[in-house]
Amino acid sequence: MSTYGTMPFHLETERLILRPWAESDAAEFCELLAERGDGKPTVEHIRGAIAKLLAATGTTGIALLPVQRREEGDFIGYCGLIIGRSTLEEPEIAYELFQHAHGRGYATEAARAVLDAAVATGRKRLWSTVGTWNTPSLRVLEKLGFERDHVSTEENGEVVWLTRALP
Repeated sequence: MSTYGTMPFHLETERLILRPWAESDAAEFCELLAERGDGKPTVEHIRGAIAKLLAATGTTGIALLPVQRREEGDFIGYCGLIIGRSTLEEPEIAYELFQHAHGRGYATEAARAVLDAAVATGRKRLWSTVGTWNTPSLRVLEKLGFERDHVSTEENGEVVWLTRALP
């Protein structure tokens, strides 16, 4: 069993709300994933993925959370902690937003809230892995105090591994 606290699953910032997944997020989650350019998953597939995310959260105490704008109430992406390429002790911070929401500071704002949530669990370090081509994401992580650790080559290209010590 983990020696870490459970991260809060409802986070609020000045402009954003991060909350647990609902089945009603599936269609918009499909649209977000379709923006990657490798096809669009079915709503049924994504409902299954959401169920898996919720089950994993119950086991791990960390979560990837939908991000919605407070005023508009619309789903604009997700942000949270995942095991990913890392470990439960030192999870990865992950985020992805609709292209129409890029360039407005939402990713930085959401990720900052998730960083604070990670600190509250008692963790000492987080990782993030980002494609070398993804300059905007690398900029977000830089603003949050992440530092480059190393670069690995994967089937989709080079990946930068970044890390951040937590207080």
